Amino acid sequence: MNLYDFEICLENFLSFLLLEKGLSPNTAAAYSRDLRLWEAFCRETGACPVPPGEDNLFLFQRSLAGSDRSASTKQRIMAALRTWMRYLEQEGLAGPDMRLPSLPARDRTLPRILNEGELERLFQACSGESPLDLRDRALFETAYGCGLRASELCGLNLGDIDFSSKTLRASGKGEKERIVPFLGEAAGRVTLYLERGRPALAKKPSDRLFLTKSGNPVKREDVWRTLRKRGASAGIPASRLHPHILRHSFATHLLRRGMDLRTVQELLGHSSIATSEKYLHFDLELRDVYDSTHPRA
Repeated sequence: MNLYDFEICLENFLSFLLLEKGLSPNTAAAYSRDLRLWEAFCRETGACPVPPGEDNLFLFQRSLAGSDRSASTKQRIMAALRTWMRYLEQEGLAGPDMRLPSLPARDRTLPRILNEGELERLFQACSGESPLDLRDRALFETAYGCGLRASELCGLNLGDIDFSSKTLRASGKGEKERIVPFLGEAAGRVTLYLERGRPALAKKPSDRLFLTKSGNPVKREDVWRTLRKRGASAGIPASRLHPHILRHSFATHLLRRGMDLRTVQELLGHSSIATSEKYLHFDLELRDVYDSTHPRA
């Protein structure tokens, strides 16, 4: 097929991911970026991107292996290509005997977290009575108290919180909903924000829980900027922060205090317990380091 056919296939594939697979727009956008790399490689080498030939796939994977991209990025790119190839087979655009490329090894990375002292400093950096102070404290307490992804945090609506049952409804990856406990500091800070902060920010009608200074719904990039700003005030280097660090800290702290892995999996909304196990491995590795280095261990 020519390049125009690739564009049509890619557009249909992205619609398939969004409408049939129920993936998030962010995930679909990542697939699109990764497949653009494959299309660029084919354009440079004169190969046909659809259907992908096995020899060209091997050359693409070899060029990817020789690049300076991280192991996790290389694995993500090849995983996107494998998913796309399955889609092409399903649509009759590739033969059933097409061999899928193997996934490269992925670095074993440990999730970055904040310790309880750093979390307290981060929360204290939001102390104050201004609408944004109240919002940021409620934002961080909810992210940590409920283990939410940044996208779930931004997508919260007023109706997703039930103060009477002390629960919160989060809409996660693939539009999957889950109910998590909502109490303690998170509930208290959100109550203050709703009473004293949000009314001053709600300059236009909106059902979203967290609003910007201009009254628009908070976005992922707003969470990131706010986290860096408050983190700097708390003395936490920006290099240690990322939008999911409160979620990672939530999971790790629960495991350290004795919660079983299966419950943590449900609270995080992971479809596979293997995804949650990285937090268990992280905690065990910390214990191993402690045992081997602390003089009184």
